[in-house]
Amino acid sequence: MLTEPQSVTINAVAQSLPRVSTGVNSGAFRKEDGNVTLDVNHTYGARRTRRWVKLTSKKIAADPLISAQNILFSMGVSLTIDVPITGYTVAEAKQVVDALVKWASDSSGANITKLLGGES
Repeated sequence: MLTEPQSVTINAVAQSLPRVSTGVNSGAFRKEDGNVTLDVNHTYGARRTRRWVKLTSKKIAADPLISAQNILFSMGVSLTIDVPITGYTVAEAKQVVDALVKWASDSSGANITKLLGGES
């Protein structure tokens, strides 16, 4: 079980996320105001195991159509790790995950910036 609280840093601000639910192979952590949520889930199939984590951020900002009004916006970022039951050790799977995370964060996140800009 993941420790409580979980912590993520968004724009240099640490967000403390206490656990708000625990289920069979799942857990959820949420900031008190509900604006940041971390969900974790594991699915075990006959041939594959899927591990999934999602960070959701919510904020209130000006409506792009009616600037005098504020509305709720949200976005989510997830990582899905899909591995066969056999063939990869935890250490080997971690090496593949580490490679993607490094690719995403190299050069101050240049590849993520390109991805968010629509490049492929």
